[in-house]
Amino acid sequence: MKLGFGLYRHQLTDDNFRFARQCGATQLVVHLVDYFRGGEARDNQPVGDDGWGWAGDPDDPIWSYDSLARLQESAQRHDLTVWAIENFDPAMWYDILLDGPNRDRQMSRLQTLIGDVGRAGIRAFGYNFSIAGVAGRKSGPLARGGGETVYVDGPDERPIPQGMVWNMRYAPGGAGHVAFFPHDELWRRLEWFLRNLVPAAEAADVRLAAHPDDPPFPVLRRTPRLVYQPSMYRRLLELYPSRHNALEFCLGTLAEMTEGDIYAVTEEFVRGGNVAYIHFRNVRGKVPSYQETFLDEGDIDMPRIVRILGECGYDGPLIPDHTPLMTCDAPWHAGMAYAMGYMQGLLRCLAKKGGSE
Repeated sequence: MKLGFGLYRHQLTDDNFRFARQCGATQLVVHLVDYFRGGEARDNQPVGDDGWGWAGDPDDPIWSYDSLARLQESAQRHDLTVWAIENFDPAMWYDILLDGPNRDRQMSRLQTLIGDVGRAGIRAFGYNFSIAGVAGRKSGPLARGGGETVYVDGPDERPIPQGMVWNMRYAPGGAGHVAFFPHDELWRRLEWFLRNLVPAAEAADVRLAAHPDDPPFPVLRRTPRLVYQPSMYRRLLELYPSRHNALEFCLGTLAEMTEGDIYAVTEEFVRGGNVAYIHFRNVRGKVPSYQETFLDEGDIDMPRIVRILGECGYDGPLIPDHTPLMTCDAPWHAGMAYAMGYMQGLLRCLAKKGGSE
């Protein structure tokens, strides 16, 4: 297994590369979407009552091959490898999600992007095929010792305004809202997405990695969700069987679901070779109400998860995608360092017991 580290766009600096390496990381999972565009950037994950702001420019040079290659070179100077990029900018694929008139043009852009990602030596691209995206989360002092953390208390039932998808605006909104449509229609759109993009991913040797819906409600903001139970991951894989149709396996999100056993689910998909990388995160509770926790205080037995990963021969990255903040002058850095130290300890224990490292 590889110890990885996640960084947002504004965090892609030499100082943060050094910090990640000092924490023991060898792999990076990076976000090139600017979730804080037009506002103040924060190190902690974005939350908000009505979207995160404006989507970016789909032709932003940061997505070009030259920029991706420079990013990889910058990481390598610190003995790190950019393993994955996480999330398409909503401006790149809103009509793929909405089945709109720009769908084919946007797909052509994604095919080119995946080719450039592979040329830069980046091996995975995480995505969440969702209209609402990550919506309805709040933040409060609910972790151990009053640590600031993210929680959900019921589904967000407000309609999505026109011009918004994946919790970000790609166009000025009108008076209307995104209309509800059946779950099977969302699966039809996903199938079209996979049939058109997986061949490009195969050619580039980039694994497309699907994140489950977080929060995992069947309906959010009056739109259907895709993967809100573990069995739906199986359906996604069966739509286009390929090593490059893979999973961004979020332990916290899967544990939030009302069905399935997190240990059996982990063994099934890891042993099947379906997992591109893992979000190593713990939670307490399930939908409709749950909260994110420090790794050692939630409902998931994280040492047991690591043993399962070792027994199944998992050799990809684990990243603490986000964690509660700690009370000090650098709350995000302290929280991440705590998580990385805990993970490093689990991997060392596994290695001493003869497991796979």
